[in-house]
Amino acid sequence: MSSTEGVNFYFPIPDVLESDRLKLVPFVLSVHSKPFFELANKYPEVYTHIPWGPFEDEATFSKFMDKIFFQDRGWVLFAILDKTSNDALAGALGFIKTSPDHLNTEIGAVQIFPPFQRTHVASNAVGLLLNYALNLPEEGGLGLRRVVWQANSVNKASIRLAERLGFQFEGILRWDRVMPGTGKAGNGKELREGDPKSSNVGRDTAILGLCWDDWVLNGARDHVANVMARVK
Repeated sequence: MSSTEGVNFYFPIPDVLESDRLKLVPFVLSVHSKPFFELANKYPEVYTHIPWGPFEDEATFSKFMDKIFFQDRGWVLFAILDKTSNDALAGALGFIKTSPDHLNTEIGAVQIFPPFQRTHVASNAVGLLLNYALNLPEEGGLGLRRVVWQANSVNKASIRLAERLGFQFEGILRWDRVMPGTGKAGNGKELREGDPKSSNVGRDTAILGLCWDDWVLNGARDHVANVMARVK
């Protein structure tokens, strides 16, 4: 079975992207759905800042992931495997809202399981995707011009990670999203009486960007390489 089975992305996706300590492989439902669902159920806090989950069972989870990441050509998900822990499943992240016409993408759906947080995992996973997105095709990349990072404005750890990897803060989108379900982190602001979705909190979204000129001309590529190597 190919490790890219079921991938329906606009651009070619390699079987593996890897650093000395980490691998990213395309998320294959038949391989990764069950272990990811079980770990996410064990650590439901990984859903706090994202607009989906938790899920009641693996079938519901798998059906949702198939709709989002395998039916929309602008989305592709990677499983994160930690080479320092015998290729243990450490989380997932992906390219989302990708536009081949405008040569841009967003790194999103970032979920790192608690045992791997505050380690090399997040910086290496994001760094690998940045290299693949922003390097030219002759360098093994896609040659995109812009990579976006969006974070719940109260998720300071996510914002710090992006800034540590060279993303530049561009602003806050106020009341950007309704966060469905319970246990979600919102903007802390009161809703007006009669709000049609009053059971769901609102989210303000921080927008950060990293562009090709940051990458090539302003030293971001070397900076990311140094961060990936330095973080323990």
